[in-house]
Amino acid sequence: MRTRGIGRTHARGARVVGAALCLLIVAMGGSVLAHEMPESSPLSPEELHKVSPEEIPEASRVEIQNASPSRSKEAGLQAASWLLTLPYGAAKVAYAVGGGVVGGLAWAMTGGKTEVAKSVWIPSMTGDYIVQPQHLTKEKPLRFLGVPSEAPSF
Repeated sequence: MRTRGIGRTHARGARVVGAALCLLIVAMGGSVLAHEMPESSPLSPEELHKVSPEEIPEASRVEIQNASPSRSKEAGLQAASWLLTLPYGAAKVAYAVGGGVVGGLAWAMTGGKTEVAKSVWIPSMTGDYIVQPQHLTKEKPLRFLGVPSEAPSF
C-alpha cells in the first residue's frame, strides 16, 4: 500500500477547500469590511432600499455612494490581502524566528546583556504579520520590520 503521496495530496486538497470556504464566506457574508452609514444620514440601509432614487436629494446620493464602497471592491481587497498574507506571513515568521535565534546568540555572547538581544528581537519580531486591506489602499503602512524603542547601550 502506497502512502507516500497521500500527505501532499491531502495538504493540497485542504488548501483548496480552505480557499473555497473563504470565498464562500465572503460571497455570502455581504460586506467584509466594517463600513457604517454617516451619522447625518436619516435613513437606515433597509429604508434606503424602499426609497426610489428620485426621492433622494443629490447631496444625500453622493454621501451614500461615498459612505459605502462596492461590495465587489471590498471582497476583492479582502481576497487580495488574504492571498498576499500567505507568502508575506511565511517570510515574516521565518525572519522573526531567525531574529529570535540571532538575538539569543547575541545575548549569550555578550554575557547576558538584554539590551543587545532586544536590539535584534524587537525589529525582527515586531511589525505586521498580516496584510490588511488598509495596507493595500495605503491607508496604513505595512511594516515588515518593527521599530526599536531605543538605541542599545553596548
